[in-house]
Amino acid sequence: MSCSALAGSTLPAGLIALPGVYRPQADTRLLAAALDHEDLGPQTDVLEIGTGTGALALHAAGRGAHVTAVDVSWPAVVTARLNALRRRLPLRVLHGDFVARAARRSFDLVVANPPYVPAPQARLPSHGPERAWDAGLDGRAVIDRICSAAPALLRPGGTLLMVHSAMCGAEETLDRLNRVQLAAEVTATASIPWGPVLRSRRAWLERQGLAAQAEQLEALVIIRARHL
Repeated sequence: MSCSALAGSTLPAGLIALPGVYRPQADTRLLAAALDHEDLGPQTDVLEIGTGTGALALHAAGRGAHVTAVDVSWPAVVTARLNALRRRLPLRVLHGDFVARAARRSFDLVVANPPYVPAPQARLPSHGPERAWDAGLDGRAVIDRICSAAPALLRPGGTLLMVHSAMCGAEETLDRLNRVQLAAEVTATASIPWGPVLRSRRAWLERQGLAAQAEQLEALVIIRARHL
């Protein structure tokens, strides 16, 4: 799967988004296309980490899966609940940290579009729309937590699907997942123009060695990892 998947993926139409809630973008569409290749049905238990508008959670629920969605943002939780009501789809939406909210539960599929944009501040923001994208100095603050938590979140044979920027290091993600006994690989990539957040940080990203001078495209990757 490559960037052509962005055009072919399908997401629920007409979603609302309260102010400050991350709207579906290229990374969401790439992850939706990857989700289309997974075997979902009434017996499938799905967890979405960082649901935002609920687009991916509703995409899975529309195929019959039992879906639990988690987000640290109250506006996102309210948005996802409203979108589920509008589409008349069953969706359990929880507020809080995904590790705490999913404690003692395991799933057939975990879907994650975590914050992954490198930021000049090491500490993660505690409020505001930046919570949807700022992820520490290397962009891996949330990615690494997902990698560590994945074995406990997944049932035997379960699958993790995660999207993030190649700027964060796809090989590092694969190594971390393989070290916790998951079989991980990159299954899709896409190149998209830099958005306003990256453009505003160009000088800092170049100084950190995270971007080449005058770089215009951001590479996205889909990581698929299976619990052995």
